[in-house]
Parts: sequence; structure tokens; C-alpha cells
Amino acid sequence: MFKLDASMEKAMKFLSIAVIAGLSAIALTATSASAAVVCNDDGDCWRTKEKYDYKPEFGVKIYGDDWKWEEKESTKYRWRESQEGRGYWRKGVWIGF
Repeated sequence: MFKLDASMEKAMKFLSIAVIAGLSAIALTATSASAAVVCNDDGDCWRTKEKYDYKPEFGVKIYGDDWKWEEKESTKYRWRESQEGRGYWRKGVWIGF
């Protein structure tokens, strides 16, 4: 059986910890991706980091994070900048709730 000296064993432990920490950071980053795409009746769409309960009177539709409009709908929709906190776009204005 192959035996490592003390310095080599210490280096291997350090490398193992570094790899685990790196993989953990990647996993945390992947899970913090946006949670949904939301579009209003005006065609404004934005990404949310959390899934909110929108009231029906807000006039929004909620889609999965990977939703994209079709090529033929490109004149109907436009991306709006995501805002901090809960809210929705209405007639070009961000309305928090």
C-alpha cells in the first residue's frame, strides 16, 4: 500500500477542503438564480428572485424561470429591469407592494 508522508497528507486534506468549499459555492450560486419570469398585460417582462403571490388585479402572468417569448411575439414583449423587493411593472412604472 502507498503511504503518504505528513506534508503530503496535509496538502491532500487542504486540497479536499478547497474542492468541497468550491463545489458548495457553486451549488449555492446555482440555487440563487431567479425564480420566475413575470409579464404584465402591457408586455413588460421581468425576472424575480422569489416567487410572489400576485393579485389578479395586477394583471400579470407568471412563467417558469426558463420561459422565453416566441420569435413571432418579439413585438409584443420587452424586458424590464428587475427591481429589488416585491412589486410589478404597470405602464412603465414599478409599483411596490
